[in-house]
Amino acid sequence: MKTLCACFVMVTTTFLFASVSHAQHPNVLLIVSEDNGPELGCYGDPYARTPHLDRLGSEGIRFNRAFVPQSGCSQSRASFLTGLYPHQHGQIGLATWGFELYREKTANLPRILKAAGYRTGLIGKLHINPASAFPFDMHEITGANFQRKNLGDYADSAGSFINADDAPFFLSVNYPDPHDPWIRQVDGLPMNPLSKSDVQVMSYMGIDSPEFRDMVADYYNCISRLDSLIGNLLQVLDESGKADDTIVIYIGDHGADMLRGKRTCYEGGLGIPMLIRWPGKIVPQVRDDLVTTLDLMPTLILATGAQPIEGLPGSALQPLFRSGSVSWRTHCFAEYHTHAAAPNYFPQRSVRGDRYKLIESLLPDTIHPDYDKTIEKLHGDYNGQNYGGTLDLHAVIDAAPPNVKAAYALMRSPPRYQLYDLQVDPFEMTNLAEHPEYVEIRDDLSGRLSQWRRETNDPLLDPRNLSKLTNEVRSVKSKSASKKHAWEYPKYLLKQEAQGDR
Repeated sequence: MKTLCACFVMVTTTFLFASVSHAQHPNVLLIVSEDNGPELGCYGDPYARTPHLDRLGSEGIRFNRAFVPQSGCSQSRASFLTGLYPHQHGQIGLATWGFELYREKTANLPRILKAAGYRTGLIGKLHINPASAFPFDMHEITGANFQRKNLGDYADSAGSFINADDAPFFLSVNYPDPHDPWIRQVDGLPMNPLSKSDVQVMSYMGIDSPEFRDMVADYYNCISRLDSLIGNLLQVLDESGKADDTIVIYIGDHGADMLRGKRTCYEGGLGIPMLIRWPGKIVPQVRDDLVTTLDLMPTLILATGAQPIEGLPGSALQPLFRSGSVSWRTHCFAEYHTHAAAPNYFPQRSVRGDRYKLIESLLPDTIHPDYDKTIEKLHGDYNGQNYGGTLDLHAVIDAAPPNVKAAYALMRSPPRYQLYDLQVDPFEMTNLAEHPEYVEIRDDLSGRLSQWRRETNDPLLDPRNLSKLTNEVRSVKSKSASKKHAWEYPKYLLKQEAQGDR
């Protein structure tokens, strides 16, 4: 059995492409939400009110173990649109801080589907540099819209685009919810907001307090509003008469912006919801296979008959569209670089199999700068919203059980390796990397991680590149400084690539 994505996709895509190359071109509706993991009703979350997404999941495939390659907005979005890991495409940090693709001509979904005769549209933010690399025919609501203005415009703009003509379309709709600020109610949505007495803090954080539950309640209120807006969008698709000919994909761009979530290699940051509906082509089901958003590009290339792209690390998902077990990947890989330059820089790599997961820190035994930044960010009066005014996360963590306190201490200053048994420790609280009885498992995963890094041309395998990147990113300490800084990393990291322009 092949364990690495690149090996699998070369065989699978070639075989399946031949069987569908003359099929009718399906439309594609890609729906993306901001900063949420699988906190949906269809994933068993008891606090989520998501009837529209639950229905979408029941009509298609719900992937229980779906992941992003890096838990950051720009990084993740660049990855599902190019089919590449961040270390391969270059968008290793936020676009708002000037991070960018190595090459403007990098192959991406709007470009290749446009070449295949598709109309291409984007609603909501792109958040990748340079924007010119993504030649959408239409782009509406171009900003992030974190203040949630005119939310009805998302469905209205989608309807105009979908109904413009009968040519096949690729439309990506990107919503601001549930990114912070977690606004409790907008335009009457949700109708009956949750409060702190209605929810519990997500288990992967390992901590709890009434003030924190107040914050989490508003996160769930954002999820509920998101669901209502997606319901409106799906109604527009139904009314167009094109739903039966449309692949609908819903994903989150990464996990919630909470402790041990966004900007980490923990499951709370990398794990996302992924729902896919394709009437007549997908057997409705729930699957536990390890999948990643890197699989979307080869899947859509195959489904639409677009020109295949060689060397993509993801795998076409079509073998999973039918019921029953199939030969599939055994391990899934991810990474982290930075988010907003110096305040968040802490490069890591990770691999997980069915049971065990390994995280490798490339700067071990140093203070992770994002730890204190996140604690500071989630304190008391947050983004103009007062969550009791007394939310002291240091005190909450100090009052947690010993294993949770130890996990937070390790998060602040990680060793080179963290090893977790996800079967007995799904929230990654107990590091087993130095336990003698787990050395063989650690070494096996570390070998797989090294092999993956070599096969995907990870430029940070070269210690000189790691040193250069560390010095450059740490030199940029503010957003104003980033606007003046001319990033050099695309030049020296790009030299590591041996595959030429894509």
